[in-house]
Formats: sequence, structure tokens, C-alpha cells
Amino acid sequence: MSTPRPVHPDFLALLRHKDAALMELFLDARQFLFDIHPGANELLYHTHALTAVFSVSERLGDAYCMLPVYTHHLNLGFNKGTLLQDPHKLLTGTGNLIRHIDVAVPADYRNANVKDLAQSAVRFALSDMDKPGKAVGQTISKITKKK
Repeated sequence: MSTPRPVHPDFLALLRHKDAALMELFLDARQFLFDIHPGANELLYHTHALTAVFSVSERLGDAYCMLPVYTHHLNLGFNKGTLLQDPHKLLTGTGNLIRHIDVAVPADYRNANVKDLAQSAVRFALSDMDKPGKAVGQTISKITKKK
């Protein structure tokens, strides 16, 4: 397990409004992804969901996974899930690219099949990126603060 990366204050301020169990589930899933790819850049958004996006660069287009936190649940999303091999049929969804795994308990993602899928997503993102990014292992908040 890699050393936990601090949660950005902008994100943490919003995450603290979620149920404690959901917050803990998010933190564990986030660490699971950092353990797979410690050099991931984390892009933070607050739109219809509070979302941490994991990317091989500082660009959203180079993202491979995401953790959207909704009111009562979260998903482990794969940004280009339709392009990944999914031999265990883990991914659900109907979007053109994005697929996800419903997450209710750590066992939903803390298993060898999901780890293999996430590693595959990282490899795909690295091979699919147009140009190398400048940032490595950074957390970048795209959350706008209300005035």
C-alpha cells in the first residue's frame, strides 16, 4: 500500500457533507486506485456529483478512472470502459465510452478482477495519450468556490 495522498481541502470540505460510511468507502477506493498507479494525477470536480478523476496526465482526456460520489452511493467509473477488455463482465452502463462498477462495499472493487481491469485501464490510457503530460502525482482541483 502506498502512502496516502492528502485529500485536497476543496474536495474534503464537500466530502464531509456526505454520510460517514460513504466518505470512508470513497477514501478506501481512492487509495486502491493510488496503490495501482501511484503516479496518477487526480483531477477534482463538483458538478452533478463530487468526482475524483484519475489521469495519466493533467488532462481530462487522458483519464482512465473516476470515483463519482453521489448523495447515497458511489461508482468506480472507467472513462474508456467500452474500449477495455472486460472478460469478467464487471462493467455496466450504456454510454458511448464510460462504463462503471457499482460500489457498495470494498469487496466490490478490492479483488483481483477489478485490479486487473484498473491496471488495463492505466495501460490503455498511457498508450492512447497524444503527448506526455507535465504533471505526475499531482492533485488538481477544478472545484470553483461559491462566493
